[in-house]
Amino acid sequence: MGSETCTEERLADLMRAALSGDDAAYTAFLRCAADLVRRMARRRVGEGSTILPEDIVQETLLAVHLKRHTWRAKEPILPWLMSIARYKIVDAFRRRGQRVYVSVDDLAEVLAAPVKEGEVDDARQIERAVAGLSHGQQRVVRAIAIEGRSIPETANALQMKETAVRVAFHRGLATIAARIGRQT
Repeated sequence: MGSETCTEERLADLMRAALSGDDAAYTAFLRCAADLVRRMARRRVGEGSTILPEDIVQETLLAVHLKRHTWRAKEPILPWLMSIARYKIVDAFRRRGQRVYVSVDDLAEVLAAPVKEGEVDDARQIERAVAGLSHGQQRVVRAIAIEGRSIPETANALQMKETAVRVAFHRGLATIAARIGRQT
């Protein structure tokens, strides 16, 4: 899907349809969102960084999936999506011991947002979903999505090839998404 079709209105329409149970709309939303997040991550991370934009994209999409119910359908979706991506970029820099400077204006909307009561339940739901993965997928998903390790760090720690880590991570996330989707 080309980025020219990823407008605020289209993204919002796709997410509304997805929240109503339209799997095709959700797939289209994720593709569109991935394209936008990828461009943002490439700009923010820069060339030559040890942080891979694709890692940011995957972590952002996982967070979007887990928090999609927090988006208010009458509010713009791009600020919600981009704030999640910004947090994932900041987390990636922090994990590598690098400083990152974020404008307060970038975070103004998020700082004002109240903590949701269901966030603890979300964490339990995630833990149950991760526990249902194969042992290898559990190790990879925990290392990347929970501990914040990069693909190369995870590959080294688990003595796996980076390609195998990416495959296990992708399959683990797909399994989690399918399980959580059935529960909601």
